[in-house]
Amino acid sequence: MTTLSSEDPLRVALVSEGCYPFHPGGVSLWCDQLIRGMPQHAFTTVALTVDGTERPWWPAPANLTEVVTMPLWGRRPRRARRRPAGFDEVHEAFLRSFIPHTDSSPEKFARAVRRIFDLAQTSDVGAALVSNDSVARLVRAVHDCGEGPISLQDAVIATDLLEHSLRPLSFPPVRADVCHLAMNGLSALVGLAAKWAHGTPLLMSEHGVYLRERYLGAVGESLALPAKVVLLSFHRALAGAAYRACDMLTPHSDYNRRWQLHSGADSGRMWTMYNGIDPAEFPVAPGEPDVPTIVFVGRIDPLKDLHTLIRAFGEVRRALPEARLRVFGPVPEANKDYHASCVRLVDQLGLAGSAVFEGLVPSQVDAYHAGHLVALTSVSEGFPFTVVEAMSTGRPPVCTDVGGVSEAVADAGLVVPPRDHEAVARACVRLLTDNVLRRKLGGLARQRVIERFTVQRWNDSYRARYAELTTTGVAP
Repeated sequence: MTTLSSEDPLRVALVSEGCYPFHPGGVSLWCDQLIRGMPQHAFTTVALTVDGTERPWWPAPANLTEVVTMPLWGRRPRRARRRPAGFDEVHEAFLRSFIPHTDSSPEKFARAVRRIFDLAQTSDVGAALVSNDSVARLVRAVHDCGEGPISLQDAVIATDLLEHSLRPLSFPPVRADVCHLAMNGLSALVGLAAKWAHGTPLLMSEHGVYLRERYLGAVGESLALPAKVVLLSFHRALAGAAYRACDMLTPHSDYNRRWQLHSGADSGRMWTMYNGIDPAEFPVAPGEPDVPTIVFVGRIDPLKDLHTLIRAFGEVRRALPEARLRVFGPVPEANKDYHASCVRLVDQLGLAGSAVFEGLVPSQVDAYHAGHLVALTSVSEGFPFTVVEAMSTGRPPVCTDVGGVSEAVADAGLVVPPRDHEAVARACVRLLTDNVLRRKLGGLARQRVIERFTVQRWNDSYRARYAELTTTGVAP
């Protein structure tokens, strides 16, 4: 790796899984802020997409010089059609490094994945990963770990999903002075490949806790338990290996920091860096609605647990029959069924007309101004932009105590346990009926944002981290 001076323009590869620049949302906003806030640096964004046909949603900043897509579900990338030499041994070591077993360890996992990467750059690893021999090795590895047998059907499914997950290793490694991961998980494979091939220093931020969200997502999946064990073990091993490989970690909350430390990260390479906004773009609301109104702003997603919010609103209506719930945010293609379930719940509770889904709005400021308070009932969060934006407008939040939410809110809003719709309802009714408290918390919220969570403070911190990585240099 070439060591640069702190004054040199940098090439930064920003890896955000599949969100930026193709989808709205908090992580994409963070990416856009980061790029626009450092016009002196040239950015390449790397997106792990579905099939490569996605179209950009965000206008490209002038210093976004390249968008690289790595489709995980289209045709397999092929460096060559020949079978990789020595693959059987490599694959065996790979499976034994993460399927619960006495031989498994993060170090062995990292070595095995690097060997797969080396093979994938010159041969068709994808075909080998889904071969009959690979399925048979997975069946044996599961049997030997003592977790119970896995059926042939479940072994085929798990093998296929592992092949899709490992596809980033088959693409050409990105070239940059710094590789910045917006999250852990499959994005980390892009950074690891760049580090192995070019010695690129690796920095990871983390919004939500990727591994925790994999655990939560597995609860509702239809996969059989043995297949879930295989896939969750893979994600756990990958997360731990990535934390250890990063030269710097910048978790977005102390909650995330604790997860990273628990998973093997080095505290000496960590800086907690809260998300920031420009308070001028989220001014204090000039007034309040005529009827008691609760606002939600964000994508329609199971992690946001809108079912709890809808049930809470049903309780609010018992106390305040004129109350309204306005839900602003896009419905990702993958979440259409969840959105439909939310609409059904509204109808079942007799809330049609008073609880309304209004879709993506041109101005989120208008959405925050439309309510007396902003509610967020997520089961998983990092450090949520929507809470900070709402606070900037002087709207006090009612939030569930997950991730870094309580660190954002502190004493400027009400924080309640997750999945407790009655607690959410009580907090909402309290703020809707106590004008003095609501306005006091709204003022504290705006002040807290200005003092702690500005984008200028945040951008300066990342600029310093980049400079430190490239002037110090790291080992390949």
